[in-house]
Amino acid sequence: MRPERVVAELRRELADAGLDGSFLVRDLRTGQEIAIEPDVEWPMASLVKVPLAVATLERVRRGELDGATRVEVRPAPDAPPGSPGLSWFRHPVEVAVDDLLYLGVAISDSRAAGALFALTPPPRVNALLRELGVRGLAVRHDLDPLTDTPVERFEPAEVHLAHSLAATAGTPGRGHPVAQLDVTRANAGSARAFADLLQALWRPSGVPEEVAARVRELMSLNVLRQRLAPDFTSDATRWSSKTGTLLTLRHEVGVVEHDDGQAFAVAALTGSTVPAAAQPGAEAVMGRVARRLRDCLRLR
Repeated sequence: MRPERVVAELRRELADAGLDGSFLVRDLRTGQEIAIEPDVEWPMASLVKVPLAVATLERVRRGELDGATRVEVRPAPDAPPGSPGLSWFRHPVEVAVDDLLYLGVAISDSRAAGALFALTPPPRVNALLRELGVRGLAVRHDLDPLTDTPVERFEPAEVHLAHSLAATAGTPGRGHPVAQLDVTRANAGSARAFADLLQALWRPSGVPEEVAARVRELMSLNVLRQRLAPDFTSDATRWSSKTGTLLTLRHEVGVVEHDDGQAFAVAALTGSTVPAAAQPGAEAVMGRVARRLRDCLRLR
C-alpha cells in the first residue's frame, strides 16, 4: 500500500480513538521517513528527562560534575506523591548523580530529575544542547510544574473534570490556560525534533559517544512498557525508549533495533480528547499506528 494511503488510514484510526497526534518514524541507516504532522510542537511532559540526561552527562564528561557525588533528597510532605520513586520516600536519602540519572530516565522518577535540574537548570540545559548540535527542543522549566496541575486540585472522584479542561480548553495556536499544556510556556518539542535527538544519540554526531552510549543504555532500561513496547519488542529486536504522560498527553520516543542491523527512530506525541486518566485502548492504538508506520518504511 502506498505511504499516503497508510497515513490517511492511520489518521482515521487515531481520530476514532479520540487522539490527536504527531508521529515520525525514520530509518537511521538511510534517513527515509514516514510521518503524521511531524512538525507540530507539543509539551514534552516527562520526555524532558532525556535532554536533561544528555546535559548532565555532558557536564560529567567535562569534569563540571562528578557522577559519584551524592545529592541529598528530602521528603516533601506537602507535595503530591507524583511518579514512582523518591517522591514516595519518607526519610531523607543521599543518591549519587549517576543513580539519579537511572531513576529519572528508567523509571521516570520526577524527584530524581528535579534534583538533577537543581544542578543543571533549564537555561544551562538549553545552552549545552545547542553546543552539542541538538536543535528544536525548548527546555523552559524544571519538573515542579508537572506535579502542580489541575488534577492535584480536585478530589479523586472529580479528576475527570481536570481532564475535561485539559482536553477542551486549548486554542488553535496550541496555547492553553493550563500552563503545562501551553507550548509557549511548557517544555516543548516536535516529533521531528525528538527524532533528530534520537539520531544524534544512535549515530555519530556532535554528542560525544560516551554521553550518547550512557543515554542509550538508560533508555534501554525503561520499565514503562505499556505504550509502544508491545508492538516493538521481540526476540529479534531491542526497544529503547522514554515515555511522557501528563493529563491528556501520552508520548513515547525511542529506537527499535533489529538483529539484521536495521534501526528506526520512533517519535509518537499525542493528546487525547477523552476526559479519562486511564486509557489503555488509546495506548494500544498509539502502538499500532507507530508499528504500521515502521512496517511501511521497512518494506519500501
